[in-house]
Amino acid sequence: MKKIGILIENQFDEQELIYPYHRLREDYEVILIGSQAGVEYAGKTGLKMKSDIASSDVDYRELSGLVIPGGFSPDFMRRTQATKDLVKELDEAKTPMAAICHGPWMFASSAEIAGKDMTSFFAIKDDLKNAGANWVDKEVVVSGHLVTSRTPKDLPIFIKTFIELVEE
Repeated sequence: MKKIGILIENQFDEQELIYPYHRLREDYEVILIGSQAGVEYAGKTGLKMKSDIASSDVDYRELSGLVIPGGFSPDFMRRTQATKDLVKELDEAKTPMAAICHGPWMFASSAEIAGKDMTSFFAIKDDLKNAGANWVDKEVVVSGHLVTSRTPKDLPIFIKTFIELVEE
């Protein structure tokens, strides 16, 4: 069974974590990857989810894909070098990765996005543009192995598109 990772940190957007988590569990083994293992992280409205493994303990070769939820959690994710390294390794291996809302902040910090089309929550479009991406306002954008979307309203097409990449 393919294994999919979902990054988790404090201040995650509950919809952007829970919807992919349960949808992906229908077909894959899903692990929650935090900066530390076994820690309860709190979402924006207080929902708590516990990480399964620390980013420093993940072998990127075991993952068939990675999802990066938004909220303010990507700002915390970027503060952990092991989490940034994991995204960089997956990017270099061309492993499918999907980021929604503020999630593409991790791509700006850890992936080669120069010249790639991307979308996000509008508030971070300057960050993506400054990292060299071509920002577009669409519900889902695929650029190679990377999938990006804007807000929770885009979740159905976001996850459907990510699954298509994982299954290629």
